[in-house]
Amino acid sequence: MHPSTERSPGPPRSSRALPLATVALTALAPAAWGTTYAVTTELLPPGHPMFAGLARALPAGLLALAITRLLPRGDWWWKAGVLGALNIGTMFPLLFLAAERLPGGVAATLGAAQPLLVAGLAIGALHVRPTVWRWTWGVLGVAGVGLVVLGPDARLDTVGVLAGLGGTTAMACGTVLTKRWGRPAGVGPLTLAGWQLTFGGVLLLPLTLVIEGLPPSVDTGAAAGYLWLGSVGGLIAYTLWFRGIGKLSVGASAPLVLLSPLVAAVVGLGLGESLSVVQWVGFAVALAALLAAQWEGRATVPAVAPGSGSGSADAAVDVPVVIARR
Repeated sequence: MHPSTERSPGPPRSSRALPLATVALTALAPAAWGTTYAVTTELLPPGHPMFAGLARALPAGLLALAITRLLPRGDWWWKAGVLGALNIGTMFPLLFLAAERLPGGVAATLGAAQPLLVAGLAIGALHVRPTVWRWTWGVLGVAGVGLVVLGPDARLDTVGVLAGLGGTTAMACGTVLTKRWGRPAGVGPLTLAGWQLTFGGVLLLPLTLVIEGLPPSVDTGAAAGYLWLGSVGGLIAYTLWFRGIGKLSVGASAPLVLLSPLVAAVVGLGLGESLSVVQWVGFAVALAALLAAQWEGRATVPAVAPGSGSGSADAAVDVPVVIARR
């Protein structure tokens, strides 16, 4: 079945809201990630993005393995390795590098482009063509975040911009592949998160020691920052995220990452910053884009290409298609 071209940017004629509890729990993950910018700039020692990624990933991954006591089997060794390299081993250090070299607003805007990247990758990997409705709200979401976080004094650092785009692209690829492969039968989201955090941490360990080294000192504030990023922003957030990806379409889950820069803006308010009228308008637009993505068409096609599923029930969750509107 090949989806036809959508003719209107309006919402599907026959639509339904996704389960509120599933959306809300999944949204907690990007909301937690929204604290990363403040924690990085306020608490962590500068100049050590790889160590920050390592400290966030490996202890949390090993803890998850100790809790679940499940290791990958068969082709899930390399699949977990690929997902861990994309979602953790590549994304974490690039995220921290971008947060160090760019104003939080610029880094957040680059991350807000992820729903558009996911929509594009889903065409080839999941055989799903996003509707004009999805594309339109995706663009509006990036624009809204830009209004919130970009100021006239925003500086662009080439290395920081490349790091931000690289981290966003890596996680977009990881999100799509996670949806395509699903989870092995009997494996829960905590186990999947543990595999990926461990693989990503093991990948970062030698690179950190050889290229960057350890920070000269880690004070109490930095230790608290690493603990927060590894627990709430790491193991807990990724468990909720992978659970949500298994239950929601990528078209619904990917726009939830818009919460990250919005939460970062709210944290900034708590640190004494203020928002202008234009920024509040952007906040409303980004929030509207996030909510608009949670309306799905009733007709669906399989999200996993024939023969590519992992045997998991979650891998067979459908991605919405609106007949005669795509």
